[in-house]
Amino acid sequence: MIEKASAAAEGRMRKTIEAVGHQLASIRTGKATPSILESLRVDYYGTSTPIQQVASISAPEARLLVVQPWDKTVVQEVAKAIQASDLGLNPQIEGQVIRIPIPPLSEERRKDMVKLVKKYGEEGKVALRNIRRDVNDELKKADKAKEISEDQMHDGFDKIQKLVEKYSKNIDDLIAKREAEVMEV
Repeated sequence: MIEKASAAAEGRMRKTIEAVGHQLASIRTGKATPSILESLRVDYYGTSTPIQQVASISAPEARLLVVQPWDKTVVQEVAKAIQASDLGLNPQIEGQVIRIPIPPLSEERRKDMVKLVKKYGEEGKVALRNIRRDVNDELKKADKAKEISEDQMHDGFDKIQKLVEKYSKNIDDLIAKREAEVMEV
């Protein structure tokens, strides 16, 4: 019972770490990385579609992204989606290719990005604590139903707490790494 619950909790915690990592990758730094556009959605024939499904994104230079839509008719829609995003980017259409120069971030904008990094990290930690609460509730129910002993329940609490601490440290590491990337000039 305890092994099963902790294995399930660890799986959910791994997914939380992946989600936080994905969110952090979408935060703009001073460098051009295709991942900053991954959260964008494009109106593709009336359907909101992720940009990766309608175009290829590459970073040929440190401060330039190139978006190449596979369908020539959506070039304008892709450019509109990039322009409308809160990334502060100004796409330039050149035929069937969209070039996006990545301007250097101002000090104020960098600080805003760091706040966003910390916010995403805190949301991840809250998710970890919610997982811990769910598993602890399961263990308490199992104890009340006499499926496990009180000692086993407390051992389960300790095991889950150790997992939360381990994955919280992973989130802290992700935050510190991304924060350093954002503040790098």
